[in-house]
Amino acid sequence: MTDSIARNEKQLGAILRRARKQAGLTQSGLGDHIHLRQGTVSRLEAGEPAVQLRTLMAALSALDLELVVRPRSKGNAADIEDLF
Repeated sequence: MTDSIARNEKQLGAILRRARKQAGLTQSGLGDHIHLRQGTVSRLEAGEPAVQLRTLMAALSALDLELVVRPRSKGNAADIEDLF
């Protein structure tokens, strides 16, 4: 998987969904791996803002991903949208 930029919850959810599918996991399968219900994984992938940070970090770990924080790039909105 290449680097992806997420600037909001929905974009992050889409990245997680792609990674899960690339790993060949269902939402239930990922949930079983990190002891969450399928519905919680669904809400995480939908970008619902009420998901706990602990849940996000567990999903990232299970998908062999990491969170990197850096200064925001100064590209225009069209450039950013092209990444998704």
